[in-house]
Amino acid sequence: MPRAPDRGTLDELKAAVGDGSWLDSPGDVAPYVVDFRRLYRGATPLVLEPREVAQVSAILKVCHRDEVAVVPVGGNTGYCGGATPDDSNSQIVLSLRRLRQVRHLDAANYSMIVEAGCTLAEAQRAADAADRLFPLSLGSEGTAQIGGNLSTNAGGTAVLRYGMMRDLVFGLEVVLADGRVMSGLKSLRKDNTGYDVKSLFIGAEGTLGIITAASLKLFPRPADTATALVGIDSPQHALDLLARMRTAAGDQITTFELLPRRAVELTVKHIAGVANPLDQGADWYLLIEFTSPNSQQDLATLMLDQLQRAAADGAVKDAMIAASIAQSQAMWKLRESVPEAQRHHGASLKHDVSVPVSSIPRLITEGAALVARLAPEGDVFSYGHMGDGNLHFNVAQRPGTDTAAFLGRGKLLEHAMFDLVDGMGGSISAEHGIGRLKTKEFAERADPVELSLMRDLKRTLDPRGILNPGKVLA
Repeated sequence: MPRAPDRGTLDELKAAVGDGSWLDSPGDVAPYVVDFRRLYRGATPLVLEPREVAQVSAILKVCHRDEVAVVPVGGNTGYCGGATPDDSNSQIVLSLRRLRQVRHLDAANYSMIVEAGCTLAEAQRAADAADRLFPLSLGSEGTAQIGGNLSTNAGGTAVLRYGMMRDLVFGLEVVLADGRVMSGLKSLRKDNTGYDVKSLFIGAEGTLGIITAASLKLFPRPADTATALVGIDSPQHALDLLARMRTAAGDQITTFELLPRRAVELTVKHIAGVANPLDQGADWYLLIEFTSPNSQQDLATLMLDQLQRAAADGAVKDAMIAASIAQSQAMWKLRESVPEAQRHHGASLKHDVSVPVSSIPRLITEGAALVARLAPEGDVFSYGHMGDGNLHFNVAQRPGTDTAAFLGRGKLLEHAMFDLVDGMGGSISAEHGIGRLKTKEFAERADPVELSLMRDLKRTLDPRGILNPGKVLA
């Protein structure tokens, strides 16, 4: 079991990174001991900010020897408390923010090697400068770091076409609990030598090793884009339209986001510069985007044709295709501002879940019934990545109701929601991980054999339990 570091250990850790690369005053460490949603607040005697992989290795060698716990942190934009130390003041925080180099970019191979502290936006810009695309896209991309994206297996708005973060990786460089460095940064599309070890660390939230660099897949940069905001009457119509669009456009359909009317209204109310360009009173909205590297594809015409056909069949009530980059950006702002609008609105209960795409209408209907029964002070805001089956099934407190009573229903509603999702063959965590927030539910719901294998892996790779204790596995 990890233990508190003594003064000698702390001094050795400071020496490992050198002056200017560690923090220990209460004011300086404060941003590192609270999570993004302010659900958890901890304490740490020391924050380390190594500048190179050798320093990360030296840190872990000391911590492994002295059995000191290490909590890795990236941009601290996670939703599940996976990068926050506990309140014992015994866990060291390891920030990767200074490891932010783009080590290599091979445009002809459609690959690049970046360090873990590189922000997602920086990785996107590096790819763009080489006329390539790194397709992961998140609302927090200016702050979220590649290491954190990997550690949580981030999703975002383009999973429908490009997959999760796991699908965008060729190889990893990882520092193990005892300080050994696994150098696996080959940029190969075919490599059939042994086990796929890198996959162990993607989505592991820093509990099996510290990711310090990654070889990432790049793609052709889009030369033609068509974006539309579409009004529909029901999630079933959205499902029908998704099938139609996939048949017509294949993998050119990149985004298919679902928004309820109340989320759109809330966003227009609370976020400056946001407007709803549709006026037919639709109950639901879709943000749809096609992209192609072929500038002659004429995606707008393809999208218009499919929307007109769908309207003739009664599946579409209203639609607008962006006629300019500005209009497209305005549509995206409407979608991406929903979480901020909810924060302005007040308290909310959040559920990041996924089900088979075909079950989305049922999830919305039966989930809303659960809310009406178990949290009557709340309104359902089920929105998000319909194209890949991931809805953010959030519940917002109604104005004038008791906040304490509303929040007090959270655990009961969460458990019922997870039961519902389990019954549909879904997941209780679609793209935000387990962290501290869902360890108990995960332990109760995971396949026992699979959970046992995970614990065996943890003991093998981290026998002294120093890597991000209390996260993922209870």
